[in-house]
Amino acid sequence: MFYQLYELNHAFMAPFRATADAMNLAWRNPLNPWSHTALGRSFSAGFEVFERVTRRYGKPAFGLPTTTVAGESVSVEEEIVWRKPFCDLIHFKRHLPAGADKGPRILIVAPMSGHYATLLRGTVEALIQSADVYITDWIDARMVPVTEGDFDLDDYIDYVIDILHHLGPDTHVVAVCQPSVPVLAAVAVMEGDQDSCAPSSMTLMGGPIDTRINPTAVNQLAQDKPLEWFRDNVIMQVPWPQPGFMRNVYPGFLQLSGFMSMNLDRHMIAHKDFYMHLVKNDGDSAEKHRDFYDEYLAVMDLTAEFYLQTVDTVFIKHSLPKGEMMHRSKRVDTTAIRNVALLTVEGENDDISGVGQTKAAQTICTNIPDHMRLHYMQPDVGHYGVFNGSRFRREIAPRIIQFAQTHGKKAKATTPVKRVIKGGKSL
Repeated sequence: MFYQLYELNHAFMAPFRATADAMNLAWRNPLNPWSHTALGRSFSAGFEVFERVTRRYGKPAFGLPTTTVAGESVSVEEEIVWRKPFCDLIHFKRHLPAGADKGPRILIVAPMSGHYATLLRGTVEALIQSADVYITDWIDARMVPVTEGDFDLDDYIDYVIDILHHLGPDTHVVAVCQPSVPVLAAVAVMEGDQDSCAPSSMTLMGGPIDTRINPTAVNQLAQDKPLEWFRDNVIMQVPWPQPGFMRNVYPGFLQLSGFMSMNLDRHMIAHKDFYMHLVKNDGDSAEKHRDFYDEYLAVMDLTAEFYLQTVDTVFIKHSLPKGEMMHRSKRVDTTAIRNVALLTVEGENDDISGVGQTKAAQTICTNIPDHMRLHYMQPDVGHYGVFNGSRFRREIAPRIIQFAQTHGKKAKATTPVKRVIKGGKSL
C-alpha cells in the first residue's frame, strides 16, 4: 500500500511540478527584465529547486561518445551484446586504428543496490582509455513482467557465469561494492568446475565480503533486525500500470531514503548551496550539482527474493567468509580458486563497506599464489571515491589496468608484486 501512496503522491505533485518548471523558464527568460536581477534569479532558483526535489529521475545515459587512446581521440559506441530479462551486457566498442592493441578485456559488474549502472560512468570512462570494457546494465525490477519469473542471488551468480562464458577466456572481472560477494562466488564455482572461461583476474572494490569487520551503519541495521522484519516492512508490490505490476520488490525510493538519511545534513546544505549558486549566477557550480543529483537520485527497484537472500547471506549469516554459502544447493568453496589473480581495493574513509571487509577476500582465498594477489587501500576517499573521482582516475584505475595486463594469459611473464600497498608505499 505504501508504494501505491508514493505513486499517488508523485501523480498529485505533477501539476505543481509542471507549474514550477514553467515559472522557472519565465523568470530566467532573458527577455524578462527581472531575469537580470537578484530578485528574478531568486524566484527562478526557488522554482528550480522545488521542481528538482519533487521529480522522479529516470535512468541516465552513460554519455561517453569518445575517449582518448594513446593520446588520440577515438569514437565509442555502446552496443548490447548479451541480454536476459534482468540484465543487458553493454560493450563500449572503441573504433581503434587498424592493428591497435585493444588492451585487456574487462567486465565491470555493476552493483544491483538501487542505483543504475550509470553510477559507474567515471569507472568506465577511466578504464576504456586502456581496456576493452563491458558492463552489466541491470534492469529495474518494476519494468520486468512477473511472467519472466523470479531473480535471486543464485540467479545473479548464474548471470555472471553466463556472461563470462559469452566473453570467453582471458577476461578480467571487476566487481564494485555489492557484486563482490556474488562475483567471488561465481569465480569459486567456475574454478571448482575447472571452467576454462574462469576469468584471468578479479578485482573486488569496496565490497562487503565480511561485514563482521569494522561494521558500518548499513551493516548494523541488518544485524539488529531479523529477516522477517525486512520482509514485512520493506517488501512491496509494484503498482499498476507498471510492466512489473504485482511483482514483489524492494523499492528504489526506500533505498534512496536510507542513503539520504545517513548524510541528511550534507544533502540539505548541498541544495541550499545550489540555490545560492543559481542566485549568484554561478553556472558551473550549479551544473555540477545537477550532474551529481541527476545520477544519485535515479533509482531502481530490486526483486524481493534477491534483496532478502542478499541480506540474509551477506549481512546476517556472513555465509561466504564462514565457508557456508550455497549456490544451487552446492557449497561455495573459495579455496578452489587457484588460477585467478585477486586484487582488492578499499577506501580509507568508506562508511558503506568498512576497512577490512573487502580485504577479507584475501584471507578466504587461501590457495591463490602470493604473486597473484594484491591489496590496495586508497587514502582519503570514502565509498564513492573507490570507483569514481580524481583519485580513482589517478591512483586506482592504473593499478587495475596494470594488474590485468600482468595476469592476463597473453602476458609474456608474471611479475611478482607485494601483497599490500597503502598510499603508494609497499608494506
